[in-house]
Amino acid sequence: MNHWLLVLFSILISISISGILKFIFNRYFINSKPAHYKLPPSPLSIPVISNLLWRGRISPSDHHPILNKLHAKLGPIITIYLGSRPVIFIADRFLAHKALIQNGAVFANRPPPSATQKIVSSNQRNVSLASYGPTWRLLRRNLTENFLHPSRAKSFSHSRRWVLQILMNRLESQEKSAQPVRIREHLQYAMFCLLVVMCFGDNVDETQIKQIEEVQRRTFLSFKRFNILNIWPRMTKIVMRRRWEEFYQLRLEFPDEKRKLDEVEISNLCSEFLNAGTDTTTTALEWIMANLVKYPKIQDKLFMEIKGVVGNGDQEEVSESDLRRMPYLKAVILEGLRRHPPARLLVPHAVREDVVFNNEYLIPESAAINFLVAELGWDPKVWEDPLAFKPERFLNHDNGTGQEFDITGSREIKMMPFGAGRRICPGYQLAMLHMEYYVANLILKYECKSVDGGDVDLSEKVERTMMMKNPLQVHLSRR
Repeated sequence: MNHWLLVLFSILISISISGILKFIFNRYFINSKPAHYKLPPSPLSIPVISNLLWRGRISPSDHHPILNKLHAKLGPIITIYLGSRPVIFIADRFLAHKALIQNGAVFANRPPPSATQKIVSSNQRNVSLASYGPTWRLLRRNLTENFLHPSRAKSFSHSRRWVLQILMNRLESQEKSAQPVRIREHLQYAMFCLLVVMCFGDNVDETQIKQIEEVQRRTFLSFKRFNILNIWPRMTKIVMRRRWEEFYQLRLEFPDEKRKLDEVEISNLCSEFLNAGTDTTTTALEWIMANLVKYPKIQDKLFMEIKGVVGNGDQEEVSESDLRRMPYLKAVILEGLRRHPPARLLVPHAVREDVVFNNEYLIPESAAINFLVAELGWDPKVWEDPLAFKPERFLNHDNGTGQEFDITGSREIKMMPFGAGRRICPGYQLAMLHMEYYVANLILKYECKSVDGGDVDLSEKVERTMMMKNPLQVHLSRR
């Protein structure tokens, strides 16, 4: 036992020295190349301690209070070292536009993946993590043509209606029990059903959907547990061999059948599509519904708009064609995304080679570049009272109709819940459709009230997305 402790201690000391040397090299040698350009300002950090502190959690999103203080002290663009690697954070909309739009191709790359990300992403062979180049273009084109093109998205309208019925049936059974409804689990299940049908086709039944859901749930709930493997992969593969073996097996087995997935099942699982679409859309929907419950007058105004479109006849649901005539609905969705973006940070960007940014800062090829999504959407210079929930921001004040709002940030970035530039979320239009469709139908059928007339707690917590710390519970009253 003492022998192994001595070996482990020796390894840690060796890696610590290596990390310090790399840190000194990156911070001083890179900063001197070219001599008159330096990396964005950085707080003093000790590489090994910094590495343990920042990688001890699933994402730097956990550290937003720290990041906000650093930005207030050092400026809109800063550098933090994770071990020897510089990580750059940008919290200014003009700098974000200059990087992602004006220099889109330069900033469209991805940093090297962590050890576990290599496995989950099949060595960066997915749309989110692929390096900018031919492979990424092929993957993105395939996703767009087969799932996201408007004509393809329209062909799934019957699936959206089927999932709407699943959602309403689940809520109806909860309503009859007269118990508060935790709406997140129902929204999450509905969104997952929809995306599974889009991936696998209409012949998938709910039993199979639940099997796939369990595989996905186990994989990504366990991801945080395996995050420690990324600190020093070479060492952890020796001293944590069993945990590495568990990680390799995690996504390769059905939970009930105890058999391995074959290659066709793995290739058709559409893991990236399922998780990216389910988690972010569910989170956004819960935040939107939370604000509609918290502010009943906004909910009433939205209901009146919906009724004005569908009328008082026998129409029991909002059709997709109805959505175009509901500007206040779209304003509610946009305000929800602005006030509560599901991701506080974009997937990190990178440059292919060292570049000088904004005629001031060196951005090294080794750096991961992060954009603070929430802070960009809360800029008081753009949005009056930015932390308030005011859908009217997105309406024309003269006549109350919807105003054209560029959510892609192509002209200027005022908010960027889906990212911007060449790596913008390819499914943003589909996500907007899903949010509008399901919110409209929920509000048409139910009046949603807070439990016992209390306030709605909008505290946040970080998981895979920026979720409600206390899941929304509502009383549903059929209209």
